[in-house]
Amino acid sequence: MATAAVEIPSSNYLVPGSHPLAQVAYPKTISSLPDAETVAAEWVASFNELLRTGDRSRLGELFLKDSYWRDLLCLTWDFHTLHGPEKIAALTRKQAKAWRINTVDIDKSSEAGKPKVSAFDLEGKLKGILSFLTVETDVGRGRGVVRLLQDAEDQGKWKIFTLFTALQELKGHEELNRERRPTGQEFGELSERKNWKEKRLAEQNFEGDLEPDVLIVDKLAEWFELYANALELNVWCKTELKDSKWDDTNRKWTVMLERDNGKLHPRYVIQATGISGEANFPAHIDGLDSFKGDGLIHSSQFSGVEQDGKGKKAVIVGCSNSAHDIAQDYYEHGYEVTMVQRSSTLVVKSQTLIDVTMKGLYSEDGPPVEDADLIQNSIPNAVMKRLQVDATREMTRRDAPLLRGLAAAGFSVDSGPDGSGLWMKYLHRGGGYYIDIGASQLVADGKIKVKQGQEIMRVNAHSISFANGDELEADEIIFATGYGNMRQTARKIFGDALADRVADVWGFDEEGETRTIWRRTGHPGFWFFGGNLAQCRYYSRILALQIKALDVGAMEYDDI
Repeated sequence: MATAAVEIPSSNYLVPGSHPLAQVAYPKTISSLPDAETVAAEWVASFNELLRTGDRSRLGELFLKDSYWRDLLCLTWDFHTLHGPEKIAALTRKQAKAWRINTVDIDKSSEAGKPKVSAFDLEGKLKGILSFLTVETDVGRGRGVVRLLQDAEDQGKWKIFTLFTALQELKGHEELNRERRPTGQEFGELSERKNWKEKRLAEQNFEGDLEPDVLIVDKLAEWFELYANALELNVWCKTELKDSKWDDTNRKWTVMLERDNGKLHPRYVIQATGISGEANFPAHIDGLDSFKGDGLIHSSQFSGVEQDGKGKKAVIVGCSNSAHDIAQDYYEHGYEVTMVQRSSTLVVKSQTLIDVTMKGLYSEDGPPVEDADLIQNSIPNAVMKRLQVDATREMTRRDAPLLRGLAAAGFSVDSGPDGSGLWMKYLHRGGGYYIDIGASQLVADGKIKVKQGQEIMRVNAHSISFANGDELEADEIIFATGYGNMRQTARKIFGDALADRVADVWGFDEEGETRTIWRRTGHPGFWFFGGNLAQCRYYSRILALQIKALDVGAMEYDDI
């Protein structure tokens, strides 16, 4: 007997190959008003004893059954989120040295990180103790965050709900900052002395061992240029990679660039082309070549409306960020605009998103950015999904008038995967949402029209035909139909040999960590990098540490 296929809501779509992220429940706990510093100190002593003895049987005394240890390069040279004591024990059994972490201690270097009683959820019902940590491993030093709760099933003992450990530096290879900054001077006898300018010219030629609130886009571009100049970064614009080949024996690349002296032999190549791959243009639709209007393009080719569109009709296929921005641009230039919405879209006002999810953390009254990043990244994705359910419920309440208006206009809205909102939809699939900066009200008011739930069957000379027989006139058509995987771009730039060896990017692995990006890809000497600005700020160090560890022999590529 055949089993009927289960239809997945569009809000729960995953990128191909991604594992679904489980919806967790908050653990049962007991609320009390402890001396946070005393409890944290006692936990540190017990945890260090576990690290010293390696006694895995004690894990249940320190971790709740539904606990999470998220680790970035301290336990292993990979990313892990370990759910429960059994998973922690299983990972340590695989390693030659079970516990690469030597010790942890309370980090009292900032007010944000001192042990304190803290609410872990939006509603303030799940209270425990939060503390920043310092971490020392066999090869480096790091930072961490621990969240302790009282175990209602074990006489109220304080145990780990979430533990986060992340490598910050390698011993003997610390960053050259603060008191370790280079002086610019060299003393004593040197037969091949180079001045500062000569050294910089050598670096720019890749000689020696060196490897290469709301932001306004133009200001951001200017800042990037200023940043590159101030830090003397080697940035080669208008340069195309023409060919590349990896040597598995010598562990080096041969890279051919379209410029003078364009042959390089780097040990590492990082593809930082953004988390989106090649444009998803629906070339399968019949009649594309028959269109006689003013333009039919993908949104990636859209450079803005340049003419008065009075009396003209623009159709935007798609309903996420790009589609809304383009639709608003057309409307403000006098066009009659229709968005074609094929599935549901998550919509949240920009200010609502800031007020509910960023106030107190990423705000003027919040902690230093480095501490805020530590707190944000210390939350395992499975727990973050549960927290975002509460946050999304509050954002939906605040935006209710707008969301009702959109529904009345025939626009289908959703609240993200299992109701977990924008952030989790971004991590699940990298799209399917709109952060509203004005276009949603135009839709709700009927000024931008919506064609919902019908697939396009054909493009005609001056119109689009739909599956239900409807026809929509169009002078210009923009397909805001998203992008493929970064792996597609890797195939285009580096060829099949590399693309067949790396894994798909984005979505979740079986532990709930983001796949392939910021970490090993499956191909030695090749890395993917991207994400939003906050992710790039935090994970740039994490990726750099992996490359440095390979370079100085602290790790091998195949180490777990």
